[in-house]
Amino acid sequence: MSLTGKIHQARNEIEQWARDYGLDFFDTVFEIVDVKLLSEIAAYGGFPTRYPHWRFGMEFDQINKGHDYGLHKIYELVINNDPCTAYLMRSNSFVDQKIVIAHVYAHSDFFKNNAWFKQTNRKMLDTMGNHASRVHAYCEKFGFNTVEDFMDICLSIEGLIDMYHPYKKSGIKAVEGEPPAGPPAESPAPEEDSAKMKPSGKKIKDVMGYLIAHAPLEEWQRDVLEIIYKEAFYFQPQAQTKIMNEGWASYWHSKILTEKALRDAEVIDFADHHAGTLAARPGQMNPYKLGIELFRDIEAQQGTRRIFEVRKLYNDITFVDEFLDEAFCEKQKLFVYAYNKRNGTYEIVDRNYKKVKEKLLFSLTNSGRPFISVIDGNYQNKGGLLLLHEHHGVDLKIPEAKETLERIYQIWKKPVCLETRVNGEKRLFIYSGKEHQEKAL
Repeated sequence: MSLTGKIHQARNEIEQWARDYGLDFFDTVFEIVDVKLLSEIAAYGGFPTRYPHWRFGMEFDQINKGHDYGLHKIYELVINNDPCTAYLMRSNSFVDQKIVIAHVYAHSDFFKNNAWFKQTNRKMLDTMGNHASRVHAYCEKFGFNTVEDFMDICLSIEGLIDMYHPYKKSGIKAVEGEPPAGPPAESPAPEEDSAKMKPSGKKIKDVMGYLIAHAPLEEWQRDVLEIIYKEAFYFQPQAQTKIMNEGWASYWHSKILTEKALRDAEVIDFADHHAGTLAARPGQMNPYKLGIELFRDIEAQQGTRRIFEVRKLYNDITFVDEFLDEAFCEKQKLFVYAYNKRNGTYEIVDRNYKKVKEKLLFSLTNSGRPFISVIDGNYQNKGGLLLLHEHHGVDLKIPEAKETLERIYQIWKKPVCLETRVNGEKRLFIYSGKEHQEKAL
């Protein structure tokens, strides 16, 4: 259902105020939906149509029960698309609707202008529908269980991508944290330049793309794997800019409502709901709170023009690395916390701002996932796959690593090996299809 009445009027007013402030966003289509439908869309990652898979049902059940039990509430849902699509929950109060509308316009501005979103598919609503149709066709042809079982395998490795691959393919240097300039507008193609890769020490970080290009798959399996691969890349910039994106949207919904859109009788409700959005607890990082406070700090020191420049060029890593300094940490009371099992509470263990920044940056690097690369696609001249874990001071979770080797084996069909470090020593983990082995190197 499209907007009508006073919500439609508020949308028009907020849109104009947002443009007056300098926001530049896609045309935005708002739909009002009930709780159940919004929960379904949220379970699909924000899209009304996705391929069939049990995990979406599980997500829906968790979201719906969470709402029923009062554990959480979805206020808004917005899709990076052109035109931008956003959903408002019918049961929200009028004040909440105005907050969400302003929040959405700021998200749309971020999607349109931030460099890390430039490579995303702006017609992803249509693409998702096409993906769903293809998977449904495979289910009819090969059987639902057969297709879903293979999708389980693919989804278990969807994190094994090189998030900078789209920018590399465009000829742009985009190392960790370095903003790209003008990447392509579509999802990347899998790595095609390594079909005859020899044991040369060359690292290919795009493991999933390598499997698409070289694993012995049936055509429908390759297509399914590539569907999941492309969707993983679409969602990646959102993971890379969570703090910035939510901070930017919170900054502008606060500014637009407090300076323009609120009536006197609505101020208390707004303050209560806005404070709830920014609430933080020890041991947890609230991206809304951290993002808005960093933008406010930048504006106070460098002016409004500077926050628009930051919004355009930075991702969370460069954002935090450059602007989270000692004065900011002291002002926001940011410390390193650890859980004390003895008394069951989180306690401050370090007040050094460098440690705070280090811990936060470590959690953001590669979206907090381990760095895994392909080293050899013909290991020991027997067709095996050799992977390398770049250690960076943190051991892998070995049970999970072994499960991942099993999943990759089901795609590669030959032994899969992983080189890593355990307690400072080089180890090689091997899965041959029947059993796991471990060797010292």
